[in-house]
Amino acid sequence: MSPHTTDLTQDLTHRLVPSPAGRIHLVEQGSGPLVLLVHGFPESWYSWRHQLPALAAAGYRAVALDVRGYGRSSKPAEVAAYRMLDLVEDNVAVVRALGESTAVVVGHDWGSIIAANSGLLRPDVFRAVGMLSVPYSPRGGPRPTEVFARVGGDEEFYVSYFQQPGRAEAEIEPDVRGWLAGIYAALSADTMPGRGAPDPHFIAPGGLMRDRFPTGRLPGWLSEDALDFYAAEFERTGLSGALNRYRNMDRDWEDLADFDGAPLTQPSLFAGGALDASTTWMRDAIEAYPTTLPGLHASHLLDDCGHWIQQEHPQEINRLLTDWLGSLPAPAA
Repeated sequence: MSPHTTDLTQDLTHRLVPSPAGRIHLVEQGSGPLVLLVHGFPESWYSWRHQLPALAAAGYRAVALDVRGYGRSSKPAEVAAYRMLDLVEDNVAVVRALGESTAVVVGHDWGSIIAANSGLLRPDVFRAVGMLSVPYSPRGGPRPTEVFARVGGDEEFYVSYFQQPGRAEAEIEPDVRGWLAGIYAALSADTMPGRGAPDPHFIAPGGLMRDRFPTGRLPGWLSEDALDFYAAEFERTGLSGALNRYRNMDRDWEDLADFDGAPLTQPSLFAGGALDASTTWMRDAIEAYPTTLPGLHASHLLDDCGHWIQQEHPQEINRLLTDWLGSLPAPAA
């Protein structure tokens, strides 16, 4: 069965709305206060297929977008067009195009960072911020690429591997479906490499990232149809737009210098997977939440959960989101 004809994707409305990127593709369901859902790498609006009907049923206007460079959204050619300032303005443009003045923004992976910066830069628009998998960590420290270059010793950290335009594309694009299956499995609780196995976030000298991906079976949350959907999106668009997000980390560090160490003050929620490298590498960021997230409603680590949290544990994430959303003050009229 095609993912477009499953129960999860019925009753969805697809739109193309104007934005600084050109156009942003979004999918919406339900009516009520606006909740904007922002995906990460390498994903799509489709990553929120379990949340759209649940939020709609709870009385919200749930909107999942394709970030610029992904899916049916515009894909500017310049690497610098994927800096954080531009992605925040895309989110603002979506809210305005939908006829709303404010929204709650929820993000996963890179989307978590985009959501946090949307709240930080435009508190007039984004009244609350939900973050999945990647904790909030204020801007600070040395230049990011210098930090990542020192990680891993003789091996290369994947963020550094992604920096040179065309390099990761040459690995991924000849076999998009296989590469996606591998990275999804590598970071899922039920298929990730066991303790002591080489870490798929690091690349051996002369090797490829996929060399350390598990093979043989898909994670339990990922059907063949879902993998087909993701693969078809990236086969059509290529990977450069998605990877360009990583290639702007130094620009973001420069652009956001005025926000060094800034707390995110709106009502917030965090949930991560206990087996996700993001939550172990960034444990200090989570421990700093009393200072960095003074409006935090709750922080959760889900057992037996990897990186793809809203797809691995959709019912629990739906419950956490709806409980949190229900605790928020009503948006101003």
